[in-house]
Amino acid sequence: MNEIQNALAPAGPQAAHIAELWWFTLAICAAVFVAVMIAFALALRRAPRASAATPPDLGPLATPERGTRVAVTAAVAASTVGLVVLLAASVLADRALAQLPLHDALGIRVVAHQWWWEVRYDDPDPSRTFTTANEIVIPVGRPVMVTLNSDDVIHSFWVPNLHGKKDLIPGHTTTTQLRADKAGTYRGQCAEFCGLQHAYMAFEVKAVEPPEFTRWADEQRQAAAEPQDAAARRGKELFLSGSCMMCHAIQGTSANARRAPDLTHVGSRRTIAAGRLPNTPERMREWIEDPQKWKPGVNMPAHRVAPADLDALAAYMGSLR
Repeated sequence: MNEIQNALAPAGPQAAHIAELWWFTLAICAAVFVAVMIAFALALRRAPRASAATPPDLGPLATPERGTRVAVTAAVAASTVGLVVLLAASVLADRALAQLPLHDALGIRVVAHQWWWEVRYDDPDPSRTFTTANEIVIPVGRPVMVTLNSDDVIHSFWVPNLHGKKDLIPGHTTTTQLRADKAGTYRGQCAEFCGLQHAYMAFEVKAVEPPEFTRWADEQRQAAAEPQDAAARRGKELFLSGSCMMCHAIQGTSANARRAPDLTHVGSRRTIAAGRLPNTPERMREWIEDPQKWKPGVNMPAHRVAPADLDALAAYMGSLR
């Protein structure tokens, strides 16, 4: 897992174009900086020196020497050329970003909420679509068309290792394309301030080999497994008889709400609360008991239940793989 996103470590062609533009811009700007420092040093060296006894020069400004005029003109011309070159490089990079081949592209719909990500995998056969949350799995080498929407405020979808930022604007559908050429897990982040927990609105993109992706997708299409131990069975009863099912969905049960993350396979996810906490039984209990402790302002309410019931709910969540 790349815990810190890095736009200068591209894992796909889109991020590579952006990284190349960044390095090229850095080289141009570094050359300009060095030239300015050299000119500054020469000006200091050639400037006339004065002492405390030197009278002030109150006469009209002297006409610049011909060499000075030539140097200034050349500097202005070089700066103009440099800016034009950077503009051209930016346009070419933008064109390259738009030319990713999309043959056999995987279609994914991402809806941003305060403060989590809903991820829906499309399929020509509606029965094969499925929904997950905060973790996106894609096959290595296959292009992905991501359709983006926002449920509330402006968000921004950003996976630096794979592509640049793309805003999600309420009432407006946008798209972005990406492809991962290296297997790995890449951290993503909302890059547009969207409220109190903006900093804790993260997600992961996991790139796996195509056969592994096929196995994972087939597993995600399955309904939730029936709990095998008494604690998990008790947790299922509590979940379906309480307020949890008013917001969450678990396929294969009577819980079919869509206001919060789909929990059908939540036990297989690496994190909970949009990357805020590791997905362990202890953290799951703490999250269920008091979400406001970890993400103040989040829509999920606290659940003050008996410790045994809390353990049962956490056991049921852990069994959903």
